[in-house]
Amino acid sequence: MVDRGPSLREHAHIYRHLVGARIRADWQYRTSFFLYLASQFFVTVLDFAAIAVIFSQVSLLDGWTYSEVAFLFATTGVAFTLGDLFISEVELAANHIRLGSFDQFLVRPLGPLFQLCCHEFALRRAGRLLQTSVVLVIALVVVPVGWTPVKGVMVPVMIAAGVAIFGALWVITSSLAFWTTETQEVANSVTYGGNFVTQYPLDVLSGFLRKLLVIIPLAFVNYVPACWILDKPDATGLPSWAAFLSPIVAALTVVVARAVWSTAIREYRSTGS
Repeated sequence: MVDRGPSLREHAHIYRHLVGARIRADWQYRTSFFLYLASQFFVTVLDFAAIAVIFSQVSLLDGWTYSEVAFLFATTGVAFTLGDLFISEVELAANHIRLGSFDQFLVRPLGPLFQLCCHEFALRRAGRLLQTSVVLVIALVVVPVGWTPVKGVMVPVMIAAGVAIFGALWVITSSLAFWTTETQEVANSVTYGGNFVTQYPLDVLSGFLRKLLVIIPLAFVNYVPACWILDKPDATGLPSWAAFLSPIVAALTVVVARAVWSTAIREYRSTGS
């Protein structure tokens, strides 16, 4: 009989067990935990403060109001933070490859990506999630939108798609470490840089950058669906129905990420002992 490995239910049980162990370990150092949590919260506050400073000088940012930009900031922030919390641990694969400890993930009956995400899980990163969630709630109340059931459902859908896109980009960029060293800056420019650029309407960017963000595809994290929700013109030139493509684009990005990661694992050569 062929051993198909742990089932989905068993994966969920193992994930809860391993992540729970990580949380209990971090909780042994409560002061450090809360200081890091607070630092994550206030760093994100500073990011939002930069937007407030801009709007203290202008009433519109290329046709977007303060509340509308706050909506962009919050939706990409929540999506990015959830990806950071659950998926970004894959970027530490480069450290394990360099130190020769990645082999230990290959000899266990679980996928190396799954193990990395459990092994390096850090709940203290949730400080960003708290701040962006507060901004999102306020933005949903004050943003000038005629809410309908479809628009209401679109918000969690776009956030879920954003999580998948950011997570997939983390996997793709982190996979570069299997072929070359010092890839952290490249990965950060796509993930952390992507979070920064999607905090603002893409209207402020040049035509080339807008097209690039459609291809990557960071434009589908929040801008394209947000334009439909807020009844704003889409500066990328995509039709209005493209707003409903975010889940499909996210799924395709995940498929690409899985293919890249699988190829990287097959090409991996141990550093030896």
